[in-house]
Amino acid sequence: MCTVTFIRVNDSFFLTSNRDEKVQRKQALPPKIYQQEEGALLYPKDADAGGTWIALKDNLDAAVLLNGAFVNHASQAPYQRSRGLILIDILAAPSPADRFLQIRLWGVEPFTLILFENFELHECRWDGAKKYTLPLGIDQNYIWSSATLYDPSTQIKRADWFEKWQCKHTQPLQADIFRFHQFAGDGDERNDIRMNREGELFTVSITGIQITKHTGMMNYHDLKDGATYVQKIIPSKIDAA
Repeated sequence: MCTVTFIRVNDSFFLTSNRDEKVQRKQALPPKIYQQEEGALLYPKDADAGGTWIALKDNLDAAVLLNGAFVNHASQAPYQRSRGLILIDILAAPSPADRFLQIRLWGVEPFTLILFENFELHECRWDGAKKYTLPLGIDQNYIWSSATLYDPSTQIKRADWFEKWQCKHTQPLQADIFRFHQFAGDGDERNDIRMNREGELFTVSITGIQITKHTGMMNYHDLKDGATYVQKIIPSKIDAA
């Protein structure tokens, strides 16, 4: 996995993720609230390893995971711990950005973690040997494509699609962003934003998080069965939408 975008529209922030997975992986469990020591997390759960690739905390922090760091790496499985469980550990901490710097990652497969903490954006990468952090401005929009699936030239092409889409959608709604994540591309199913590689590896879901100063919303669309789940999270209060 996957493809991730960050988009700001006035006082709303949108984090959206396409999850690309192998056909043999189990269907993920829909988003649900899970209580942690430092608060509650809302996330869909990976039915194989028990972790997640995207989560929203009840203080409106959020995190999204991509496989790989800067380049495609040779797998050295078995790994000691799932990256999806690492995401939960990091986001559950009082300061996720600090937790990323402190957490032990030896024996964990390389990943990129996009952290939205206290209305600040951080790009955190683990390449299997070293951690990297980069603060990003929240007044810009970004797209990330997993280094394990998309080579540099394809990442550039996808970034160009995103740039052209932004020119036509200067004030997008979440529905507009979902349409980008579902339909953008040039007809090459292997590398379109919603991808499919001979039915063996394909986009299985699209998850969108919308955060304002007072509330957060998670919209989860399971592309395997067409089901959609929407849930709202408010600091110190959780409501189903």
